[in-house]
Amino acid sequence: MPHDVKRELKELYAPKNRQWALVDVPTQRFLAVDGAGDPNTSPDYTRAVEALYSVAYTVKFASKRAGRDFVVGPLEGLWWADDPSVFTARAKESWHWRMLISLPDWVTTDQVTDAVATASAKKKQPTIADVRHETLAEGTCAQVLHIGSYDDETPLLAELHDEYVPGNGLTLAGPHHEVYLGDPRRTDPAKLRTVLRQPVRRLG
Repeated sequence: MPHDVKRELKELYAPKNRQWALVDVPTQRFLAVDGAGDPNTSPDYTRAVEALYSVAYTVKFASKRAGRDFVVGPLEGLWWADDPSVFTARAKESWHWRMLISLPDWVTTDQVTDAVATASAKKKQPTIADVRHETLAEGTCAQVLHIGSYDDETPLLAELHDEYVPGNGLTLAGPHHEVYLGDPRRTDPAKLRTVLRQPVRRLG
């Protein structure tokens, strides 16, 4: 059976809770590419996502030929800004992002480097060269399942920042993380499912 991160890490990729709760996130490996600006209008964002998937499927097919198959994981993103209030204000032009696709532990940096070279030769898309292998260790995180449009996340994020984090003796400890479980091109915005995740640590 192919490795599937959604099956292996159900608590992180298929959560049920609609209220913030703490989870322990293990160290994971990803394909990653960075950028900035409004994801709805930035051509850099579109090219970055296309590049990620090109490399992800190149890695998958090479790994399958070697005898170890996996399901390409959902798109994920880390989001941050110099002023965190831009998230609740939805000032997307000020956002920085790192788009991610999860990889099995057995995929090495050399395999990713080879896949980037192969995908670049086929696609002739410059952003592919920016895709890299990255390890992410988030540890303790506040997490919730959001159902609805991405722009309707604001109340949950405000609750996180204004109530949940200070009310539980926590502080933010890394970029905001989102896991996109639906395809916005094919899914009614009201039915989109997004995992919202925020690394935190206890004060004191």
